[in-house]
Amino acid sequence: MGDKKEDIFNAGKELFSARGFKDTNVSDITKMAGVGVGTFYNYYSSKEKLFLEIYLEENVKLKKSMMESIDLDADPLKVVKELMAFNIRGMKSNPILREWYNRDVFSKLEQHYREENGIKYVDFLYHNFAEVIKKWQVEGKIRDNIDVKLIMAFFTALINIDTHKEEIGIEYFPQILDYLAEFVMKGLTECRRVQK
Repeated sequence: MGDKKEDIFNAGKELFSARGFKDTNVSDITKMAGVGVGTFYNYYSSKEKLFLEIYLEENVKLKKSMMESIDLDADPLKVVKELMAFNIRGMKSNPILREWYNRDVFSKLEQHYREENGIKYVDFLYHNFAEVIKKWQVEGKIRDNIDVKLIMAFFTALINIDTHKEEIGIEYFPQILDYLAEFVMKGLTECRRVQK
C-alpha cells in the first residue's frame, strides 16, 4: 500500500515540476503512477493536498541546504542577507517552490498550508536559527530586549515581502530587500543590550 502512495507522490512531483500546479490534474497523476483515481483519493483528499506535501518536502530540503551552506558565525547582517538571497534563489530555481510566487496558486494553497501547520515542517530551521539569535544576544551582537520569536517574525516578513514585489514596484527589487534587511538589522544591532 505504501508503494502506491509513493508512486502517486513521485508522479505528482514530476508532473507539477514539468507542467506547474494549474496544468496538472489528478487523472494525469494517476495515469503516470499506474493507479486508479479512487486509489489517489485513498491517500490524498485533493490535488492541493498532494502538491502541499511535495512543496513542504522541497522547502525542507532547501532550508536544510541553506543552514548547512551559510557561516552562521559571520556578522549578523551578512548572515541575514545571505540567508535571504539563498532562499530566494532556491525558491526561484525549483519549479515546485516557484509556485509560491504564482499568486493564483499561492492563494489557493495558503489555507491548506495553514491547516496542515506547514510551519512545523520547517521547525528545525526556526529552532536552529533561533539558537543563533540567542547566541548573538548573549554575545551582544543584537538587542536582547526583543523576544527571539519576534525577531524570527521580522526575518519571515523580509523573506515573504518578495511575494509582493508587483504591488510594491518590481523596479525596486532586489534593492528593497537589501535595504530592508539592513534597516531591520541596524535596528537590532545598533541598540545592543538595551535594558528591558
